Amino acid sequence: MSPTLTIILIVVVLVVIAAVIYGVQVGRRKKLQSTFGPEYDRVVADTGSRTEAEKELREREKRHASFELKPLSPEAQAKYSAAWEEVQIQFVDNPTQAVTTADELVTRLIAERGYPTGKYDERLADLSVEHASTLGHYRDAHEISQRNSEGKAGTEDLRQALVHYRALFADLLGTDPVAGTTDTSTVRNGETTPAPTPREADDHPARDTSR
Repeated sequence: MSPTLTIILIVVVLVVIAAVIYGVQVGRRKKLQSTFGPEYDRVVADTGSRTEAEKELREREKRHASFELKPLSPEAQAKYSAAWEEVQIQFVDNPTQAVTTADELVTRLIAERGYPTGKYDERLADLSVEHASTLGHYRDAHEISQRNSEGKAGTEDLRQALVHYRALFADLLGTDPVAGTTDTSTVRNGETTPAPTPREADDHPARDTSR
């Protein structure tokens, strides 16, 4: 075999290897983008590096695989649905406390599904693998809840917090917490207050409050 032909063959082999490596990288990237949705772009922006972002997301997947996650039984779903309806009733008389209760209820549900409930940022990372679509709602709800604890959230803010909490709550629960009702308003003391619904969450996209 002539030296020229040998060089050509080496170049061809290198090109094929590069193409295979590139194809594998593209496949992994598409899988991460499909799994994490908008969270993929968020992590890329936060890290400033696509390579570092993808490394972090793969670490999240690895950590997530170590959890012993479990679906809720019908009885547990009914229990949490009833608890959520109580939160909506509480909102009429005490919206500040209702939002605090909603946050605590969501955290209990996260734990019952098998997720750790340590630091808030770690919770976000853990939930992002299977619940990335509702993380924006959780971020917004948490931000309002923080302002609520400082006495800086108005009634409309608190109502929106409940909307956002309910979006994540329904996602974790696997069902609408007040499914089967045609009237989603709550009546107390002669006053009617519209209860937050998943439709409202869709109509009010979650803002990015993480930066």
